[in-house]
Amino acid sequence: MEIHNVTSVDGFILLGITDVPDLQIFLFIFFLMFYLFNLSGNLSIVLLIIIEQSLYKPMYFFLGNLSFLDIVFSTTTVPKMLSGLLIGDKRISVFGCIAQLYFFKFLGSTEALLLSSMSYDRYVAICNPLRYHVFMGRTSCIQLASSCWLIGFLYYLLQTIITFRLPYCNKNQVTHFYCDIKPVIKLACANTEQSEVLMRGIFAFVAVSTFPLIPVSYMYIGSHLLKIQSRQERRKAFSTCTSHITVVFLYFGTALEHWVKCY
Repeated sequence: MEIHNVTSVDGFILLGITDVPDLQIFLFIFFLMFYLFNLSGNLSIVLLIIIEQSLYKPMYFFLGNLSFLDIVFSTTTVPKMLSGLLIGDKRISVFGCIAQLYFFKFLGSTEALLLSSMSYDRYVAICNPLRYHVFMGRTSCIQLASSCWLIGFLYYLLQTIITFRLPYCNKNQVTHFYCDIKPVIKLACANTEQSEVLMRGIFAFVAVSTFPLIPVSYMYIGSHLLKIQSRQERRKAFSTCTSHITVVFLYFGTALEHWVKCY
């Protein structure tokens, strides 16, 4: 990926969350503990799925992908934020800003795709249990997960290239704790209207191409569960979906809030 450097700045400054010293120390400890908890929890899930053969199932395969993604996703922004809070190192190179922005968007869209794939997995498991291993065999799962990673990789490639082909002259202070598209584009010394339209279009395309599959899958699941006579069997089937539903609400709720604030 070649990006021509047309800026006169040699780096950016991430203003972060706050510049109050006492609050910075508190936030450093809080986010560090949360980050370590996230790493240890997700790493434990990945290792357990790899080691325990009884977990070699499609649902856990996608869960392992999601946990690995969360490790990389948080590592994209949190260490730099912690460095800024602890020692005040708020500078980031142009290349570092490009990498941070791109990987944050790439991994975020990949997570949305994986959550959609997991909803399809639950649909097949509950509505077509006899054909589950036909539709969700090892090869099918690998192909589906690989497609999620590849499509996520391509989603924001064009947007990142266009963002950093804009000229950046004097202003280099990013009003965020990481390099996000909207705060970075605001620093450009050129007309950014086309870039902002493209940015909104890509976000809308990501949302439209990932989210609808989830409610459609659960509509079919709900319709199927209503046909089950046994309340215990119905509850057992639905319990396999509760963790996925929780993650979906947390992810898309946060994504919607981010879109409202930034776009």
